[in-house]
Amino acid sequence: MPQKPSFQTVLDSLLDSKKPISQAHLRLYSDLDPASVKLFLNVWQNVPLKRKLSLLDNLVEHFDEDTLVSYEDVGKALLDDPEAEVRARALSLLVESEDQKLVGKVVDIFLTDVETAPRMAALNVLGEFLLLGEYEKINEALERRIEDALITVIRSEGNAELRRHSLEILGFSSREEIPLLIESAFERVDPAWVACALRAMGHSQDERWNGDVVDKLLDEEPLVKSAAIEAAGMLAIQESVPLLIQILDDEETEEDSVAAAIWSLSQIGGDDARTYLVGLADQTDDEELSEYLEEAIENLDFMEDLNNFELFSLEDDDLLEEDEEEGDENK
Repeated sequence: MPQKPSFQTVLDSLLDSKKPISQAHLRLYSDLDPASVKLFLNVWQNVPLKRKLSLLDNLVEHFDEDTLVSYEDVGKALLDDPEAEVRARALSLLVESEDQKLVGKVVDIFLTDVETAPRMAALNVLGEFLLLGEYEKINEALERRIEDALITVIRSEGNAELRRHSLEILGFSSREEIPLLIESAFERVDPAWVACALRAMGHSQDERWNGDVVDKLLDEEPLVKSAAIEAAGMLAIQESVPLLIQILDDEETEEDSVAAAIWSLSQIGGDDARTYLVGLADQTDDEELSEYLEEAIENLDFMEDLNNFELFSLEDDDLLEEDEEEGDENK
C-alpha cells in the first residue's frame, strides 16, 4: 500500500509549475489544521497566479463531487488574497460552511470589494446562510444583516447583474417587504429582470406565485421561459406538468429548457411526470440524455420518499395530539 505523502510534499508539488496539479493530492488540502494552513500560506505567495487558479479550480470541482472533503480552511485563508479571482474561488469553497463568524467578512466583501467576481461569489455564500437563517440555524441578527445588505444593493447598486442576482437570493427570505421587490422586478419590460423575479419566486417556496409562474411557461422569450420552468419545479406546481410535457414534446425547445423541464418534472412528481420521464428514458438513444433522465428519475424517487415521510410525520403528530386531547378529556 503506497504511503500517504506529507503535506510538505504536496506543497512542493504545487510549486513545480512544470507538472499538472496532482488529483491524488487534492484530498490532502481538506480539513487543514492551523499549522498546515500557515505552511500553505507561506508557500502560496511563491506560487504563480495561473497555478493558484488551477489548484483552486480543481479544489472547487473536487468539492462538488466528493461529499467527504472540506476545503473550508483553504477558503477562509484566502479571503484577503490580493487577486480578485483567487478571492472569488476561495468563497466558492465556503458555500457549505455553517460558521457564523464568516458572515461579517462575507458581507463586507459583498458590499465593498472592488471587483465583481468576489462580490458575486460572496452573494452565493450569503444565500446559503440566508437559508440557514430561515431554518433558524443562525443568529437572527446575522440573518437580518444579510437581508439588509442584499436590499441595499438591489436599491442602490449600479451593477444590474449583481442587483438581479441579489433579488434571486433574497427570494429565500420570508421578510415582509420581499414580495413587493419581486413584483416590481416581474413587472419590468426587461426579460432579464422578469427571469430574475421568477427565480426569486421559486426560491420563496410561496404558492402565491404559482399563477405568475405558470403564465410564463410558454413565454416567447427563452430567458423568461427557462426561469419559469425552473421555478415551476422549485414550487412543485402540479398544474404545470402538462405544460412541461408540452415543452419537452416540442422539437424546437432549447437544450437548456429541455434539461430544466426534465428536472422540474422530477421535483414535482406524480404519476404523469413519472410515466413521461420513464417513457422518455426508454425511447432515447442519446447517452448523455439517458444519464440525465436516470438522475432525474432518482431525484423523483427521492422527492416522493421525502414527501411520504413528511406525510407520515404529520399523521403521527395528529394522532399524538388526538391522544393528548383524549387524555385531557378523561382527567
